[in-house]
Formats: sequence, C-alpha cells, structure tokens
Amino acid sequence: MTAQRGIQSIEVGGRLLQALARVGRPMALKDLAAAAGMPPAKAHPYLVSFGKLGLITQDEASARYGLGPLALQIGLISLQQVDPLRLATERLPGLAQALGQTVGITVWGERGATVVRTEEAPSAVHVSMRHGAVMSLAGTASGRLFAAHLPRAVVRAAWRAETGRAGFEAGFEAALAAIREQGVSHVVDRAVAGVSGLAAPVFDATGQLVLALTAIGATPGFDVRPQGAAAQALRQCAQGLTAQLGGVQSAAA
Repeated sequence: MTAQRGIQSIEVGGRLLQALARVGRPMALKDLAAAAGMPPAKAHPYLVSFGKLGLITQDEASARYGLGPLALQIGLISLQQVDPLRLATERLPGLAQALGQTVGITVWGERGATVVRTEEAPSAVHVSMRHGAVMSLAGTASGRLFAAHLPRAVVRAAWRAETGRAGFEAGFEAALAAIREQGVSHVVDRAVAGVSGLAAPVFDATGQLVLALTAIGATPGFDVRPQGAAAQALRQCAQGLTAQLGGVQSAAA
C-alpha cells in the first residue's frame, strides 16, 4: 500500500503533544522542547498555536505547559467510543494462531471470573473453553489474575464463597504478589489435571482491571512459564489493549 502524504509541520509540532502525554505532567519550555527533540525557539511558535486551539495551556505562575481543555475533551470522547470487549475480541483469532492454544476473554461477574469470548486453537486437538464458565479463583490463571488486582474485600468474599473458608491457603498471597510483579498469571494442572493456563491483565485509564486475556492448553505442549514465549506474547497483546484504552498499569502491579 502506498504511504499517504501528510503535512510535515503538523507532525513536527505533534511531537510536543506526544511528549506532554508521555511525561504526564506540565513542563517548562526547555524541558518540553528537549523531550520533543527540537530547540526551544522552534517549539515556542507551535505551543502558541496549540494554545489558541486549546490543545495546550500555560500556567501563569510557573510558565509550564500542560495539555489544554480541547485535549481533555478529545481524550474523553475517545474513551467513550472505545469498547474494551470489542477491541479484545478482534485480537483473539491472531492470538490463538500465535500461541497455538485456545484463548478467551474473561471478565469479573457476580459469580467471579467469567468467560465471555473464546477462540479455539488452530490445531485439531485442543482444550475447549466454554462461554459463561466461571473460573476458579484459586485454581485457574484467570481467577488468580483477578485476585491479584481486585480490592482485598472482593477477593476475600469470593474466596469464602468458593472454598467455604475465611482465610487464604498457604502461599496464596505470595502467588498474587508474583503475578503483579510478572504481569501474567499461570497455573499447571490445578483446576483440571493435564490442563495449564495463562492470563494477562488489561487495564483502563483509572488503573482498574477490565478484562483478562486467557489461554489454556494441554500441559505437555504448553509452556506457561512467565518468562516463556507464550507468556511474552500474551502479555504484549494485553499491554497493547491497555494502551488502546488509554489505560495505565494498576498501582498494585
């Protein structure tokens, strides 16, 4: 496909907006220009024009530049138009092909982590994942992923409902801390003998976990190590979705 021709000056000035969005706080002219890779004298006229449009605002006291009201309005409208489930569903076929395993989308429902979309593995022999299935909090990658990122009160209530016990099993909290650190959850032969699973989190703009990308497969042919190729691919896909949603990593992660 032939590359479309753009307007270079807009692309150059856009680097200032990208720098502000990347840094996430108001910046002095010198620092902002450096972050955008241009001299302050070149950056200033762009900032004046962006200010007239409402894309940039300058604090009178500190003289620092930040994103303006129009940038905020554009961001809010963009978030309103984004459907996390639709975006994730579009990625499932490619993800199943890349991993060679059955993949699905899991969300937190009234009864726990619930499968809402699935895509079967491309191979003739695969492990099925049912729509509407509720995943065990302790025994599945999806359940543990939500347990790692949901409020403690929600997790404790779900644990009590599933196990009938008030306290977590030994090592459970340590496992959840590892999930937050590694950015992926994995289990081997826990809920079902011979079946292993991986799950990676997708966050929204407030840092809340909105859904999990989950992969399951027969244990002998499925490397679910957090540093393995499958985990890296699943984590990369989840991070891409988080970026599309304007999301940020959970503070607990």
